[in-house]
This record gives sequence, structure tokens and C-alpha cells, in this order.
Amino acid sequence: MDLPLGTLADLRDEEVEPTVVSSETLFEGKIFDLRRDTVDLGDHGRVTREYLHHTGAVIVVALREIDGVDHLVMIRQYRHPVRRSEWELPAGVRDVSDEPPMVTAARELAEEVELRAERWDLLVDLFASPGSTSEVMRIFLARDVSEVTDGAFERSGEEAGITGMWVPLDDAYAAVLGGRIHNPGAVVGVLAAWGSRQQGWSSLRPADAPWPWYPLTA
Repeated sequence: MDLPLGTLADLRDEEVEPTVVSSETLFEGKIFDLRRDTVDLGDHGRVTREYLHHTGAVIVVALREIDGVDHLVMIRQYRHPVRRSEWELPAGVRDVSDEPPMVTAARELAEEVELRAERWDLLVDLFASPGSTSEVMRIFLARDVSEVTDGAFERSGEEAGITGMWVPLDDAYAAVLGGRIHNPGAVVGVLAAWGSRQQGWSSLRPADAPWPWYPLTA
């Protein structure tokens, strides 16, 4: 194909302010709304798109060394839409107004696996499924972890059945590439952690790095 050559400098998502001709909320929920927008794309005409407008989420790769080997904590949780008990990373939606993302991540880590971390870094940001939802995810690396000793959080619903374990990072990486793990946050988090470690963690960004695309336009 006759395509131009690019470099790292070219690879950056760009924000676009489309002309939204009309917008309606078809369903209003606690975590997401179902919306229908008609957008004017100029020379490309008008399109109508239905999508989930989501509050966003944070995910945690909690890492510790066990017998000289890097391990991360993974949890198993039932997810009804896919009818699977998935292996995931500790995570949660951004459902507390004005709570900083890292604070949300620390709270979820304590609630789901009863851990706290002294060292926090930013691994990667992603859009969950940009063709169908506005959900954005921020994945943190948490290190210098210890157990929470001031009482366990009482989980309910699917979260009541959460189980967890420490898994070698290399094994989690192999499980992702082997098609054994499918949760998007876990897939991206494991690959990002493994890849950043290969670079001596030089790719890490500050945990409070700007998140200009969160929240997305209401």
C-alpha cells in the first residue's frame, strides 16, 4: 500500500469537536447512559450513532516480589454479560464525584483485595471500546504493598464472590498471549507492566499526570 511513513511523533490521538446536530438520552443509568447522537461530519455527511456514555474506571497492577520473582495480584469475578468468571485486576468505576483517580484506585485496591500501596505510578490510559462507549480507563502500577489491617470491606453482589491470588508477572503475560485472559483492563495492564519492566520502568508517568480526556464531554 502506498502509505506515508510515520514515527513516534506522529502517534498521538487528537481531540475533535464535532458538530452534534441532535442528542437524546435513550436510557439513564447509575454508571452509564445510552445516548443517540446525530453528528455532522462535513464532506462525509451526517451519521447517527448510539453509544454508552460511561463514568470511566481505574485499574491497578499491584506488584510485589516473592522469592525474587515479580508477582501481581489478580482477582476472579463473575461477569454476567459474557457469562464468564474472569481473571481481572483490581478495578472500579469512577463513581465518587471529584475523587482523584489515584484515590479511587487506592480505595478499590483496599476494598477488593485488602491491600495498600506506598508507591504509585501511571502505567497507561485507554478507551475501553471507542466504537460503542465513551468509557476511559486509567491503569496504575502500585508497589511497596502491604495488607490493610483496619477491617475488611463488606462486598456484595458479584463482588462478594471475588477470589484473589498472587501470580508471577511472566505467567500473567503468557496467559494473555495464550488467550487465557480476556478482560480488556487485565490484558492491557499486564502487557503494559511487562513491557515497562523490560524498559526498566522508564515509561512510567507520575500517578497524578494530567488526564485531559477525562471526563469526556457530557
